[in-house]
Amino acid sequence: MRRLALVLLLLAVTVLYAQQRSRGGRRSAPPPPDLDMTWEVNPRFTRDVFTFVRIQYQSGWGWNKWETDWPDSDKNFSFRLQQMTALKVNPEPAIIELTDQDLWNYPWIYFVEPGALVFSDEEVYILRRYLLNGGFAMFDDFWGVNEYENLYDQLKRVFPDREPQDIPMDHPIFNCVFPLNQKLEGVHPQIPNIYTGVQSEYTGVTWERPDARNGEYKAIYDDKGRMVVIICHNTDLGDGWEREGESEYYFREFSEKKAYPLGINIVFYAMTH
Repeated sequence: MRRLALVLLLLAVTVLYAQQRSRGGRRSAPPPPDLDMTWEVNPRFTRDVFTFVRIQYQSGWGWNKWETDWPDSDKNFSFRLQQMTALKVNPEPAIIELTDQDLWNYPWIYFVEPGALVFSDEEVYILRRYLLNGGFAMFDDFWGVNEYENLYDQLKRVFPDREPQDIPMDHPIFNCVFPLNQKLEGVHPQIPNIYTGVQSEYTGVTWERPDARNGEYKAIYDDKGRMVVIICHNTDLGDGWEREGESEYYFREFSEKKAYPLGINIVFYAMTH
């Protein structure tokens, strides 16, 4: 994989920088329509930046669920990551398939709406190799029992000898940069889609279906105890990133408090453990 020494050094600075801002520094704000969300990367370090990498996959539903929330979620998260931390971030997110040779250049990959995801045998082999050789995969935005069972079955093909384990709220991934475990009082964060989220101001409902009332976070670990997969179930971080500018309430309640802090924590934890 590409050299990450500079990235890791910047991540160490990121913790202090982000925590100082969360303890009274200026808050982030919903983007105005004319906000310039572009920035330049030092040409000497183009290979030593964090890149948001979305995986294109086959879906049993027959349409491209992998592109949900794209491109705004990927661009917005990349912008907020470089804005709110000291991490150097690629302003151009990437889309690749697991069979792409470029996969090995990226330590962090993102799957959205994997409720009907289907891996080929080749992808199963590649993903297992990638994860056991230092890679990290995040699965996000799928709801209810049936969609979880589908992802579970696919991941068992990748790791037949490993079980997803519940991640408790006192795990470092919930507080390594932003202390979500303190702000949420022990309850796992649940980020709804924009429509449910806006209505939740009046309904209190943040879930998309009756069998998805609670946000769930599970992990798969390698033999050394390193987390290689995080499963974000009954929650939608992608909408929290993509739709941040569409509602002041949604931004303040879900994008600012939960989706961005948790996403940043996941990236930091994945890159430093």
